Amino acid sequence: MSPDDVRRRAFAMPLTSPAYPVGPYRFVNREFMIITYRTDPVALRRVVPGPLEFDEPLVKYEFIRMPDSTGFGDYTESGQVIPVRLGDQRGGYVHAMFLDDESPIAGGRELWGFPKKLAKPVLRVEQDTLVGTLDYGSQRIATATMGYKHRPVPEHALAASMAEPGFLLKIIPHVDGSPRVLELVRYYMQDVVLKGGWTGPGALQLAPHAMAPVAELPVLEVVSATHLVADLTLGLGEVVHDYLAG
Repeated sequence: MSPDDVRRRAFAMPLTSPAYPVGPYRFVNREFMIITYRTDPVALRRVVPGPLEFDEPLVKYEFIRMPDSTGFGDYTESGQVIPVRLGDQRGGYVHAMFLDDESPIAGGRELWGFPKKLAKPVLRVEQDTLVGTLDYGSQRIATATMGYKHRPVPEHALAASMAEPGFLLKIIPHVDGSPRVLELVRYYMQDVVLKGGWTGPGALQLAPHAMAPVAELPVLEVVSATHLVADLTLGLGEVVHDYLAG
């Protein structure tokens, strides 16, 4: 294979069998359970990277079921998103993500900079309760519960929340271990088709773990619980701050 062939074919690793295809990446019947909780502001300051800022010490703990996603297949995801702002623009900083499928782990990290690690999240209905669990290895580190479809959420409120951008810290090391890419990335969910949203009583329990430290943002008070279903396209990102540029 000539150097020109390498340049022409290169998209993702491995060169001759990439871990994920070229987008766009469309998700059908993507299901979210989001428990918003109040946490320790000192702990939050330790993990939110500038120039992002937060006004209230809130965290959104999310379980996301993705049964039909272009190129990535069928998988489940769980993690923490922190409401932040970049200047006057409000959005969510993705602090931690855990999922059970290699392809979206590779694609999420390499393309956008999602902080993805391999684990075992589950989102299911048990009788009258929506239940989310996250196991890292053999250890249960998160359990979320919510009353199933108690009250509808107005569509305009759901649409406004899904129109906000997400922020990511993309880190790619050089061959000597120093950072070669260190960027704050902004992305949007696009072509969103809302299929329903509900709220109800919610609860969240987090357990300490050395390699999955979700409990380092402790649950002080559950503020709200939201369940929603939507189709959407995950838009590719844009760099809004380059840490290596000074």
